[in-house]
Amino acid sequence: MKLMFASDIHGSLPATERVLSLFAQSGAQWLIILGDVLNHGPRNALPEGYDPAQVVEKLNPYASRIIAVRGNCDSEVDQMLLHFPITAPWQQVLLEQHRLFLTHGHLFSPDNLPALAAGDVLVYGHTHIPVAEKRGEIYHFNPGSVSIPKGGYPASYGMLEGNTLSVIALNDQQVIAQVAINP
Repeated sequence: MKLMFASDIHGSLPATERVLSLFAQSGAQWLIILGDVLNHGPRNALPEGYDPAQVVEKLNPYASRIIAVRGNCDSEVDQMLLHFPITAPWQQVLLEQHRLFLTHGHLFSPDNLPALAAGDVLVYGHTHIPVAEKRGEIYHFNPGSVSIPKGGYPASYGMLEGNTLSVIALNDQQVIAQVAINP
């Protein structure tokens, strides 16, 4: 299974358009959005091309191919506009050998892990900082932010292809971080 991950769009139309273009080219079966879809939140500056209404228009045609979780900036009003569910605080994707625990990162995080088994993958956003590594028996994966990157990193997204999780720069497609999840 091939999956694409995007987090912390924060209403950026150019970031949304770039993500959807890459998704169409990627051959991924699902686009997983890790929260903070439409609003920028009070701690962030407005992202480039802030246009939540147009972000809705761009994402809704992909509703049947999106799996999403709720971020700390997402609201029930946002859900009224989006045609895919965004109100779950977490979701799970079961792979043949691994479980992906999807969350935004403000409730469950590396500092507040849910009950995970050896080999499971905590997939989260929220920090806007890319991570792809194994910590003890658990894999940690954060695709960074497609609109408001932090920590000196470029805007980025994630891919799962085969058994490899990669964080990739949104604009130049350079791999920022990568980890193989072993069976």
